[in-house]
Amino acid sequence: MDITIHTTSLPHDDPDASLAFYRDVLGFEVRSDVGQGKMRWITVGPAGQPDTSILLAPPAADPGITEDERRTIAEMMAKGTYGWILLATPDLDATFEKVQAGDTEVVQEPTEQPYGIRDCAFRDPAGNLVRIQEIR
Repeated sequence: MDITIHTTSLPHDDPDASLAFYRDVLGFEVRSDVGQGKMRWITVGPAGQPDTSILLAPPAADPGITEDERRTIAEMMAKGTYGWILLATPDLDATFEKVQAGDTEVVQEPTEQPYGIRDCAFRDPAGNLVRIQEIR
């Protein structure tokens, strides 16, 4: 069996702000942008890695979600406890400086973790935790 992770999703509540973060701050390519207003599905990914993407999606678009679930998701996004992703880079310090310069909420500066990795963390405009690990 040969399976890869092709696309993962993160919620957004402001597609323009999320697009600016992933494209302009992280430097990701925009692969598709469909829909309009807040109901946009935007696919982004790292340059030179066309097989790996993040779908930025409106969480309230699923017709199977109840109003209570929509409210819970909105509350969790506001608290920053709904979505997260782990990225990796060979130069954590340079990446941290670039992302921090993008006026992004810093959750954790580069830190050597007791379990053997060095990482930092930010929140994207929707409140998703973006953790970046150093590749060694």
